[in-house]
Amino acid sequence: MLETVRTAWRIKELRERILFTLAMFVVFRVGSAIPVPGVDASLLAEFFQEDTIFGFVNIIGGGNLSNFTIFALGIMPYINASIIMNLLTIVIPKLKEWSQEGPEGRKKISQITRYGTIVIAVIQALGLSTLIAGEAVVDKTMLSYVTIIISLTAGTAFLMWMGELITERGIGNGISLIIFAGIVAGFPIAVAMAAEQFRFGQISLLVILVVVALLLALIIGIIGLDQGQRRINVQYSKRVVGRKMYGGQATHIPMKVNQAGVIPVIFASVIISLPQTMVSFIQHPVAQRIAEALSWGTGLNLVIYMTLIILFAFFYTAVQFDPFQVAGNIKKYGGFIPGLRPGRPTADYLARVTSRLTTAGAFSLAFIAIFPIILENITGMSIVFGGTGLIIVVGVTLETFKQIESHMLMRSYRGFMK
Repeated sequence: MLETVRTAWRIKELRERILFTLAMFVVFRVGSAIPVPGVDASLLAEFFQEDTIFGFVNIIGGGNLSNFTIFALGIMPYINASIIMNLLTIVIPKLKEWSQEGPEGRKKISQITRYGTIVIAVIQALGLSTLIAGEAVVDKTMLSYVTIIISLTAGTAFLMWMGELITERGIGNGISLIIFAGIVAGFPIAVAMAAEQFRFGQISLLVILVVVALLLALIIGIIGLDQGQRRINVQYSKRVVGRKMYGGQATHIPMKVNQAGVIPVIFASVIISLPQTMVSFIQHPVAQRIAEALSWGTGLNLVIYMTLIILFAFFYTAVQFDPFQVAGNIKKYGGFIPGLRPGRPTADYLARVTSRLTTAGAFSLAFIAIFPIILENITGMSIVFGGTGLIIVVGVTLETFKQIESHMLMRSYRGFMK
């Protein structure tokens, strides 16, 4: 890895891309220190706890929500808009047609996603400023609320633009890197909290070393889950078009163990946090008892959390991968899986393989998500990095290094392509 970084640094184009990405990180952290005008963030410190949806968004956003900065909404509105567009692409024929048109169609979908991000950001900013931060608003006038809503929406729009700029002129996926930067920003806080617990004798040095070792082992497991795949061999028959012969080569379909990525964990975290969020607004004995039974780290909470992750993993994989479409494309271009007839038998085989891989991936993902929670309950050590954060950080790091290596490979072969 270090050799890859050194080699990449010697290449001017890659060095400029890496420096540009780091500069955008600096801009992101500077923006994270700019408060929204007219709001006293100190009055909101206790509200944004980890047991609520807002606590989860706060961790993903690097503490911007609890500090009520201009980046308080973070990039979550864009993520929500992208997920909604992915689901609508399956339901609405026109969107499905655009998704299959290539770059032009994807450009139209991206434009709609941007508009959807602004709409969602305005709605979330309205709810955040009126329902949640109402007591912290200094001057409760219409102009003050409009200023807050515009500031929050502009912050999200700026992050969305900055993410696309990083993708275009930097290295890696810009949106993912912004989320990565927000999560990593909480690492010094985690170290400081562990140091304070050790200083006051709440945890021992042995416990800290064991937790660090287990988290490193968990990271290795996340890398294995992210990189794990099964390759389905595909053979293409030879065909003559005019005077040229095409096909005849063998290739493979890389089927990942975890095709859904971190999406199931995010969905499950949001849904499981709803009771704690609702109880913040509904002070009723029944609501309080439900919230206590489902509070973060209880046995019932962990069982429901794992179940939701597994269900969402199967659902999102089914949305992303259509075995009948893949089998149809293989047949269309004269390919076949050795030992199977093209068409329905191939689709059934791909469906079986996908089901088995998703089962292994979903249960592994669920274990990775709950392991830090169990570790925190046993040791008493505060672990700011949850399973979701670790999965995102490791996944983005691996993807970024892949892009660096891809740029290096393209540069190495540039002389052959002239």
